[in-house]
Amino acid sequence: MIIKEIQQFSEIRTKARAYLCYLLSRNIPNRTPEVSLDTIVGALKKLKKEVNEIDTLYVLDAKGRQIIPNISKTPEHRVGMGENRAERAYYYRAVREKRCILTDPYPSRIGGKLVVTAAYPVYNDKNQLQYVVAIDIPLEQLLHMVHPASAVTLFGRFTRIAYASYTAALFAVALILFINAMKDFFVSDFNIWHIDIKGMFEATILLTLSLAIFDLVKAIFEEEVLGQHKKAEGSEIHKTMVRFLGSIIIALAIEALMLVFKFAIIDPEKLIYAVYLIGGVTMLLGGLAFYLRSIHKGE
Repeated sequence: MIIKEIQQFSEIRTKARAYLCYLLSRNIPNRTPEVSLDTIVGALKKLKKEVNEIDTLYVLDAKGRQIIPNISKTPEHRVGMGENRAERAYYYRAVREKRCILTDPYPSRIGGKLVVTAAYPVYNDKNQLQYVVAIDIPLEQLLHMVHPASAVTLFGRFTRIAYASYTAALFAVALILFINAMKDFFVSDFNIWHIDIKGMFEATILLTLSLAIFDLVKAIFEEEVLGQHKKAEGSEIHKTMVRFLGSIIIALAIEALMLVFKFAIIDPEKLIYAVYLIGGVTMLLGGLAFYLRSIHKGE
């Protein structure tokens, strides 16, 4: 699920930053004559009560040293007092850009979960940096808070269960086709010195269709059930589609070849039907070639 969550974060990043920075700017006074640490801590405690998704809140001084223990509902997380965070990305980005920023997801030192940090620089009325206020939110909680549709909702769970059921049914079909193909190969009067060409062709068709359905099951299960979207590898879904279509074309081509042999022996007048099937296979090949060309142009 990690890949899917990061992908969703990239889509809602602007909205997430706007929301978190609004929360900080609304609750924490900035560019005032006297910036009180007690006032900031009180505002952070209030913010923690209002927004349950926030995991940890803390304050750094102008040099990046943490000057209060973490504010958190989890007692084990109430640490960090005195730590130097000047090298952390959220500190130097907030200081350099002089505005509220939101980091990329990164593993938290406490618990190891993926979190994002919003950092808000606080200045006095002379435009001198006094503090940097930071809040950590687990990535999963942020997705749920900013864009519930992208998180694990009830409908999302139902969709995954539905896709899992479909993939299970399709896998059963692929397994049945595979078993019957093996039976045609090894059970039905198998004789290596006297091969039944018709049976061999039929078994090959069953195996080809079984492979095509299995590839489809694999693609659907990985993307829709496990959430392993391979956006970085944009051609992955195209590879699955090409393999699926290629398997179908191979199966039809084998069937056409089998019909040619069959009708040539028992009923030559019906050879025209085999020709029609070969023409259909040729059209499918042309369509596949056009699809591949379109992919390459798009990339």
